[in-house]
Amino acid sequence: MKITLKAARVNAGLKLVDAANKFGVNKDTLSKYEKDSSNVPRSFFAKIEEVYGWPVENIFFGPQSDFFRKLKTA
Repeated sequence: MKITLKAARVNAGLKLVDAANKFGVNKDTLSKYEKDSSNVPRSFFAKIEEVYGWPVENIFFGPQSDFFRKLKTA
């Protein structure tokens, strides 16, 4: 089962600002990635498991709206 990038953050118990600090990005940048994770930089991608404790292969990468659209049709 896949989850969104935002869901991974929430499940890790991190606020947007705290997670952004751990990734070394601005909170607005992290918010943008959560809305559409299609083009996250490799440096960010490599830290996801470390920061969120969630396997990268279980995270949906793409527009958040696509995730929910696919969920409805499943």
